[in-house]
Amino acid sequence: MEHYQKRYYHASAAGYDAKHLHADDEHFRSLDVVDKTCRDLKVRTVLDVGCGTGRGVRYLLDKGYDACGVDPSEDLLDEARAKGIAPDRLVRSDGERLPYADGSFDAVTEFGVLHHVRHPERLVGEMLRVSRKAVFLSDSNRFGQGPMMMRRLKWALYRLGLWPLANLLKTRGKGYIITEGDGLSYSYSVYDSYRQVQRVCDKVVVLPTQEGVAMTEDALLKSSHALLIGIRTSSARI
Repeated sequence: MEHYQKRYYHASAAGYDAKHLHADDEHFRSLDVVDKTCRDLKVRTVLDVGCGTGRGVRYLLDKGYDACGVDPSEDLLDEARAKGIAPDRLVRSDGERLPYADGSFDAVTEFGVLHHVRHPERLVGEMLRVSRKAVFLSDSNRFGQGPMMMRRLKWALYRLGLWPLANLLKTRGKGYIITEGDGLSYSYSVYDSYRQVQRVCDKVVVLPTQEGVAMTEDALLKSSHALLIGIRTSSARI
């Protein structure tokens, strides 16, 4: 189904920014936190996985970081180049097979990518592999979506290990949904990646990024989008 998403980006690349990016959307709020955290960690090099039209890379470059990005869509990368990002900073690559050695970057980011991939743990594993100091996952949080009763039900099913079955029933066996605004997407929460990141990083924090929700660690049932930060302060590896 990844081929469907590539066709979606091919058809929507020219108008992608106007449709999806806003000056104060959830990923822009994440970028602000990423910048502050990276400064505290003395980060110099950053890789943005699934960089799309280059909003994250452009922001990081403007903040003074040595930033680059990878994306499987040449159409989106063309839009990124049109923003003035040097071609050698943009690489066409699948996020599940990053063309970099272990620990190549101080920090690795992703913004709204993981809910589009069938196996997000593979992409997160690659992010952890090529990072030295930190990873940042800015993405959806299914547990903060829908009426509060439904949020609590989803969390309970997840805790019982029943969410995959419930999701298959919900999607009539497909495991994904297709919408005009977002193309193909899977049920995902940054909390799905919490333990994977925790196995490698010494500190893991989750912050809400939905407008109107306070920036606290209590994000589980409050925010439809969240930022998971994994910080490595020791030599722990995958």
